[in-house]
Amino acid sequence: MSSIIGNHLKVSIFGQSHAPGIGCVIDGLPSGEPINMTELEAFLARRAPGKDPLSTARKEADKPEFVSGILDGHTCGAPVCAIIYNTDQHSKDYSEIADKPRPGHADYTAHIKYGGAQDVRGGGHFSGRLTAPICIAGGIAQQILARRGIRVGAHIYAVNGVYDDAFDPCDIPVSVFDAVAQKKFPVLNDEKGAEMQARILAAKAELDSVGGIIECAVTGLPVGIGDPMFDGMENRLARILFGVPAVKGVEFGDGFAAAAKRGSENNDAMEYAPDGSVRMKTNHAGGILGGITTGMPLWFRCALKPTPSIAREQETVSLSKGKNAILAIHGRHDPCIVQRAVPVIIAAAAIGILDAVLDTERNF
Repeated sequence: MSSIIGNHLKVSIFGQSHAPGIGCVIDGLPSGEPINMTELEAFLARRAPGKDPLSTARKEADKPEFVSGILDGHTCGAPVCAIIYNTDQHSKDYSEIADKPRPGHADYTAHIKYGGAQDVRGGGHFSGRLTAPICIAGGIAQQILARRGIRVGAHIYAVNGVYDDAFDPCDIPVSVFDAVAQKKFPVLNDEKGAEMQARILAAKAELDSVGGIIECAVTGLPVGIGDPMFDGMENRLARILFGVPAVKGVEFGDGFAAAAKRGSENNDAMEYAPDGSVRMKTNHAGGILGGITTGMPLWFRCALKPTPSIAREQETVSLSKGKNAILAIHGRHDPCIVQRAVPVIIAAAAIGILDAVLDTERNF
């Protein structure tokens, strides 16, 4: 299994895209936490495939079956194990890929690492299908965090060079998160969203794909969560975020843009708020200093590459013949995975944030 091992939580992901099922095991959750299954399933539905021409035609209900860890609707202290059964696999679409690895995908590296024994159907354990179990774990983490006044939200910030409005890094009302979550295409500016959708459909018509950027924020975090250097909040979150297939870059706060500024422009001036607390006038740091939360919204952006599985002919190799070859991929693939990845990024962030919050609750 692929595992995320935090200070308190251990989340392990199992299964393959075309295996009988996929799922997760979550160890270390606080006991006695109520889990709203209706709310969890609604969150998973945001990631589910087969809803419109912008995503793959594969149709999966993505309804998890819990086999341990939850009793009478509450976490009971035992590891939580959940399974999602795969019901709409077209494995024959991948028969050619065992010999001709897809450019941009893990087919070749997996072939070398596992000696040709890897499951190539749908990408096997390397498939974006494995993000559904991440959403189970993250959806549960979100509910636990919300009861502590901590909320996580995200939107599509860019697709193929078209940019949405940005979050206000100093003030993000929960209503903004809720409004975006209700949208079929999760953007702040619907006009920009329409332009993005047009870019996606144009790429699809040309047998191609596009990538984009997701902006995510966490509100309600107190000052002092996290640790310096290798256990800082950036480190904890980045490790999980880079476990999401297609994520190629993560920046916190102003990120790379800070490199072009002077210190006087990048530093966040501080002041006393009317309630006597210290706050920053700006939030270029992304709510983190020295790996520790500042009390401001924690915000970051993730860059996601274009879907590598495209129907356009690509140059590859035939492993069996030892010759160069041409591959035209068949099957059902997303022309852009960014819109379906928004809840996945939220889930990944919620897992890392909950693990860090448990530091203070368990006095470690």
